[in-house]
Amino acid sequence: MYAIVRDRGMQYRVEEGQALDIALLDAEPGSEIELGDVLLIGGEQPRVGTPTVDGAKVVATVLGTIKGDKIVVFRYKNKKRYRRRTGHRQEYTRVSISKIIVDADEQHVTGSMEGETNGA
Repeated sequence: MYAIVRDRGMQYRVEEGQALDIALLDAEPGSEIELGDVLLIGGEQPRVGTPTVDGAKVVATVLGTIKGDKIVVFRYKNKKRYRRRTGHRQEYTRVSISKIIVDADEQHVTGSMEGETNGA
């Protein structure tokens, strides 16, 4: 089972146990955060939100902060001997996806959905 979540303008495809790098958060390592904008829950019976799936959320544990790859910025002016080289490393928060909750009743869903009935 997987979910597509939206966090501050970015969309991520997540599964349980996956490590994910998101934009920098002000959260302590070991704390739990909730990604509430679940756009889709995939699996054998996918649920598509309009625009979000009602009652669904993704719970993640903060592992810490990391720095991304260095981006080199090089500026120059033709024929004027002007050259400037600078770099930038973006900071990210690394989180581990703990669980994907489908309903507001805190129903924890793992693996496939075999053997479930629709209450009929």
